[in-house]
Amino acid sequence: MPTRRLRRSLRAAPPVQGGTWRDRKRYVWLLGVVIPVLVPTSWAAVVLTGSGLFWWSGPMLMFFVIPALDFLVGPDAENPPDSVLVHLEQDRYYRWATYLYLPAQYLSLVLGCWLWTGGGGVTMTLPDKVGLMLTVGGIGGIAINTAHELGHQRARSERWLSKIALAQTGYGHFFVEHNRGHHARVATVEDPASSRLGENVYFFYCRSILGSLRSAWSIEARRLRRHRGSVFSLHNDVLNAWLMTAVLFAALIAGFGVEVVPWLIGQALIGVFLLETINYLEHYGLRRQRRADGCYEQVRPSHSWNSNSVISNVFLFHLQRHSDHHANPQRRYQALCHAEEAPQLPAGYAAMVVLALCPPLWRRVMDRRVADHYRGDVRLAALKPRDAERLLQRS
Repeated sequence: MPTRRLRRSLRAAPPVQGGTWRDRKRYVWLLGVVIPVLVPTSWAAVVLTGSGLFWWSGPMLMFFVIPALDFLVGPDAENPPDSVLVHLEQDRYYRWATYLYLPAQYLSLVLGCWLWTGGGGVTMTLPDKVGLMLTVGGIGGIAINTAHELGHQRARSERWLSKIALAQTGYGHFFVEHNRGHHARVATVEDPASSRLGENVYFFYCRSILGSLRSAWSIEARRLRRHRGSVFSLHNDVLNAWLMTAVLFAALIAGFGVEVVPWLIGQALIGVFLLETINYLEHYGLRRQRRADGCYEQVRPSHSWNSNSVISNVFLFHLQRHSDHHANPQRRYQALCHAEEAPQLPAGYAAMVVLALCPPLWRRVMDRRVADHYRGDVRLAALKPRDAERLLQRS
């Protein structure tokens, strides 16, 4: 079976020739381009088979196929040797694996608009259009992760590519908030994107979306005032990112008509909710403690949930090695390392996203792990204010 061969190759000893380490996943990273081409492949499958089920290829792949492949292939905790990290990061091949996502992403978005408005030579029912919206939205949600990878880099061109990737979902302020807000305040009370123990994911959506928006605007306003610039100008990275979305949506509406508006809004919301669900599980219940001087302790691997499931890691460009990402924000995805001391999720992100959408099951699986992580002293965990006050009164 292909999955068995992949599992054996990934678990084999690292191939070394002449003392040079080779990345066994080098060409597997190209699988990351599978998701953004789901719309043209789904359209072709519908034309060939006549089955509208293929419009739902996005949710089927993300929530059924990838979790199953994660289980079949298994984990891979191998790290590249320190001696090759610099060379690995300089290899431009890996950059193209992320660059290719963007043209494929926008091909799917434009094609989706064409199909929603009667193009493509196929007749679509309302469920077909909803399935296509979920597929396009999933592409946009994973595009935010691609933007996350690009936005951390020093090259100005890659940072602009990050904003372009974010334009589909209208979540351009993520570029500011994630880099300069979340990374500074992760696993603290002040971070809206760090979820609390016992917090329902649906309540977390409201807190994180609104809090991140306020934070991004505040961060950018302070930066511009410090440089004596106007907040309401194109130098504002929040405003110029939102302007990209406005131009994109205006062009699509001009090209395909107002009929496309609800589908554009719907797919953007799906992408945002997918991102925020991943935010929810990355730091669930984890808290940095305050030192004697009142400042928070340094970010450590124990402040992020990790996973080494191979397939989810490939599709998400090693996002699951989240502890190393917080320790080395500008380290490129191919060089991110597994942190043995980090708390480990019981499954890959794809499966955990599904679990998070059912809060009772999520809490049954994860609350015990948070308590075990803190050796039973949940007062050290990230608690909701009401729960923290109740525990303080008891103690």
